[in-house]
Amino acid sequence: MASTKLMETKDGRRFFQICVSRGYGKAPYKTRWYWPDGWSRKTAEREAVKQAAAFELACKSGEVLNRAQEREKAAAEAAERAKLKTVAQYADGVFMPSKEAVLSENARSSYRMFLDKHILPTLGDVLLTDVSPAMISKLLLDFQKAGYAHATVIKLYNVLNGVFQMAFLDDSIVANPMLKVRRPAPRKDERTQEEESKAFTVSELSRVLSCAEQEPLKWRAYINLAADTGARRGELCALQWSDIDWKSGAVTIRRNLQYTAAAGTFEAKPKNGKTRVVDVGSETLSLLRLLREEQAASCLSKWCFTQDGTAEPMHPTSPTRYFAKFGKKYGIADFHPHKLRHSSASIAITNGADVVSVSERLGHSDTAVTLRMYAHANEESIRRAGQTVRDALKAQNE
Repeated sequence: MASTKLMETKDGRRFFQICVSRGYGKAPYKTRWYWPDGWSRKTAEREAVKQAAAFELACKSGEVLNRAQEREKAAAEAAERAKLKTVAQYADGVFMPSKEAVLSENARSSYRMFLDKHILPTLGDVLLTDVSPAMISKLLLDFQKAGYAHATVIKLYNVLNGVFQMAFLDDSIVANPMLKVRRPAPRKDERTQEEESKAFTVSELSRVLSCAEQEPLKWRAYINLAADTGARRGELCALQWSDIDWKSGAVTIRRNLQYTAAAGTFEAKPKNGKTRVVDVGSETLSLLRLLREEQAASCLSKWCFTQDGTAEPMHPTSPTRYFAKFGKKYGIADFHPHKLRHSSASIAITNGADVVSVSERLGHSDTAVTLRMYAHANEESIRRAGQTVRDALKAQNE
């Protein structure tokens, strides 16, 4: 049986508190019915009885929840709402924080750029559960049509795959839409261009080094060292005089100078996290000796390559800008620091160097990386090996 009790709020509003018992030891169901202004007491009491009867009926039919049940319902609803994340909420709240804990500063900056510039403007407001393979495929196709290089398209694909794979593994989505998205293939014209521009031939590299002889000593030394060692742009910018063993003719690659807009210029470990020793030719060593003498005349610096007139290390983006001007000046197409790295490795493999040694020299994490990057060089080496056998047989028969 429901009971009513006339009560009053602090500000003087009158109400009837209605209670329905739930049994011994259990808190009763409670509700309030406020006494309307202008109503007589008799009218209000009669209406309160009606409200109490209706409330009791609702309690018996399970329509009314007690406080504990209300809290449980609210918690369940909140948990359900938390599952309904948009791509932007998930990327910013879950994906990026997890990546920031394990990625380098440069990699974090790259992930953030792809999200902010290319993914979130299109998919950011869409619920994770509503993203379809078709939506992702269109995003990638539009990106490719915009003229971005195939390598950049693949990076976008990898970031998207990372987001949705993580969402699938933590049960934010029941299926990964990326499983039905094809990995973008390079355009036909791009395939030819990639093969042609990937590395210099011996004669082409020889011309580059010949042109470099007309440039300032700092850049002559940098270009020769890049071609000689196959080191990365940032690794050369981070090279210190103490890293050079003048007697044995070798340099130790122990750090990588990088730059992001958020962090500025900073030191990091080489890409695979390991220090490596690379031998250097006598001509390159001679250029480095001359550079050290020239540098000492103007300033004392621990860095081999410095900003003009200062002891500060060369900015890690400077070689890229300089190489572009160099290429335009001497008519060398697609000239950039990484092309010297590719050329060094490609020429080594096609002239008989084993892949394991080249991989160690480049600082790759394993030989599989080297094999993927220089498959074209391996094919030429295989053909040369076959020709060696044929030449030997021919000489024997003559």
